[in-house]
Amino acid sequence: MSKDKPPKHLERQVEEHLPRIRNFIKGRVSNNEDAEDILQDVFYQFLKAMENTQNPIEMVSSWLYRVAKNTIINKAKKKKEDYLPSYWYDEDGFLIEAYALLPKDSELDNPEQSYIWAMVWEELSEVLLELPIEQRNVFEWTEFEGISIKEIAQKTGIPANTLLSRKHYAVKHLRNRLRDLYDEVILNK
Repeated sequence: MSKDKPPKHLERQVEEHLPRIRNFIKGRVSNNEDAEDILQDVFYQFLKAMENTQNPIEMVSSWLYRVAKNTIINKAKKKKEDYLPSYWYDEDGFLIEAYALLPKDSELDNPEQSYIWAMVWEELSEVLLELPIEQRNVFEWTEFEGISIKEIAQKTGIPANTLLSRKHYAVKHLRNRLRDLYDEVILNK
């Protein structure tokens, strides 16, 4: 199975169910960006579940609605619990240095710190692969390639708010997954 494109039978199922699931989500979520993020999460979970041939999904429609409902509930809870403030980002959608995940140039000057950051980069590379591709792309484009959210929005046609939302979830996931490493290695220098 290609990692870039799902098999035709899965594409057909996505095309068949996507409009109804989108309407279901939009009827329960207050803004379009959140609705699109939830829709993306639902179908990402669907494709991952369909890769597991030991436990195939038998009632696809019911499964999708259940996952959509649970994702809406989880998103609402997380939004209340763990909101990354917009002031963490500059006007172009880049993380402000004080909140950045990546080292400052001065931290790479000594060999010990360079070694530590090499370990961090290795772990970061693995954790990035856990992200949905849309979130990973926005994070990599802005943080590694220096492309602004505005530029990405212009090139892709995706609304800037959707891109910021995707980046927000990417950063949140990365921070959660790398917190122990950060606490152990970076704060205990």
